[in-house]
Amino acid sequence: MRGIGSWLTRRELLTPDKEAIVDGARRLSYRGLNRRVNRLARAWLSLGLKSGQRLGILSYNRLEYVETVMAAAKLGVMVVPLNWRLAAQELKFILDDSGAQFLVFDPELAALAESLFQDTPVQKALVIGDREVLQAPAYEVLLSQQSEAEPEPDTPPDQDTPHIIMYTAGTTGSPKGAVLSQGASFWNAVNLDLALDFTSQDRDLLVLPMFHIGGLGLFTLPMLYLGGTVIIQRVFDPAVTLRLLEEERVSLFFGVPAVFLMLSQHPDFSGRAFESARLVMSGGAPLPVSLVRRYHEAGIILQQGFGMSEAAPSIATLPKELALEKAGSIGRAVFHLDVAVVDEAGLEVPRGRVGELVMRGPNLMRGYWNRPEATAEAFKDGWFHSGDLARMDEDGDLYIVDRKKDMFISGGENVYPAEIEQLIFQLPQVAEAAVVGVKDEKWGEVGRAVLVLKPGQTLSARELLDFLRPKLARYKVPKEVVFQEALPRNAAGKVLKIRLRDK
Repeated sequence: MRGIGSWLTRRELLTPDKEAIVDGARRLSYRGLNRRVNRLARAWLSLGLKSGQRLGILSYNRLEYVETVMAAAKLGVMVVPLNWRLAAQELKFILDDSGAQFLVFDPELAALAESLFQDTPVQKALVIGDREVLQAPAYEVLLSQQSEAEPEPDTPPDQDTPHIIMYTAGTTGSPKGAVLSQGASFWNAVNLDLALDFTSQDRDLLVLPMFHIGGLGLFTLPMLYLGGTVIIQRVFDPAVTLRLLEEERVSLFFGVPAVFLMLSQHPDFSGRAFESARLVMSGGAPLPVSLVRRYHEAGIILQQGFGMSEAAPSIATLPKELALEKAGSIGRAVFHLDVAVVDEAGLEVPRGRVGELVMRGPNLMRGYWNRPEATAEAFKDGWFHSGDLARMDEDGDLYIVDRKKDMFISGGENVYPAEIEQLIFQLPQVAEAAVVGVKDEKWGEVGRAVLVLKPGQTLSARELLDFLRPKLARYKVPKEVVFQEALPRNAAGKVLKIRLRDK
């Protein structure tokens, strides 16, 4: 089967005038998008880019990001999305690790890009826009010099061709690059279509950064496959998001819990902005049940999904009709993915018991780039080990208990911070909360609760502990309570718990 770059070729043939991308004042049809992508692919060929090589991209969300990803697909090139929130030294590690010799960058990030031209494999760069920056040729100038005809790469890509090296968030240690084939993105699109009934009439609002797998797989690439429309928001801003949801008649919206929390705290938040949205889904981090109820009160059904970079990213979704009844569950695995909950020996545990979530399916990564040992550790007996602790109820619905590395042992008993966090979120004064295990001479480890309060709200440590004690076993009740103005998070919206442990 041909690679996913052929999606745009087919879309120009089948639905040439259908709106594909909205980026501010720019609106492109599938005909326009495909022809620009062809020009870009030919421009890269003229600069010497060949199949199998790596191309880094350092940019905010924008049309050119989509074009770069799809041009790479047509050429059989691997895209390396770069997190512009990282320090230059961290980005240099990713460029060195991936061996990316080519770079496309946003002119607004020129200062950061300049620091990447030294002591990295980067040899050639392209700057987005129509002006040369840092001696890098201008994107639009090169496009204008190319033909709109389909490019002719030296090795035609197919479903097995590696396409994206998505570096994990790196909350601990150095990040690893999950290598996703073009087929992984295809099966992610198919799985989401089967689970969520996507159509060509859907309009998706993209707010997650495209250097994160959620920005690409939820739901940008699936929309291009099905012929839908992607509305691009440069960076997340609650006021802009609420406006675009309404003005662009958005039908699909995916975000992380931090996004939904900030939207709910904005003075303009109401169900009106979501009137056209038939799917509002959260993933990327545990979703507080209290937040699900807050949206329900506003007339919005907030569904839970679950995924990870290594799965391109979709793993499970909770149906809309169960969003409130089974709040806290991630639902069931997507169609073309097998999942199981296993013990340390790899044996499936009984329903209701906690074990590690493992999976196998065509949307999973090929492995970690240049990390054969890490790949072998992740894949055992044909199953990918997620590192997430989960349980499955009698109906077959999954519940993520916690990350395996976040669980701690206090006095010989397992403690799952996510369970405690869900209770803390029931307090109306709390905006954000995280629980971590810290060393203790007597018990080995004890809990530390770190809270962010809503503006104008007050809550003492004693009031929090008095609230928790009747609801938790004694060993689960945190021994420390810390109040902060904000929780440290990575680009995926996940709390950096290692920082909270080290404080």
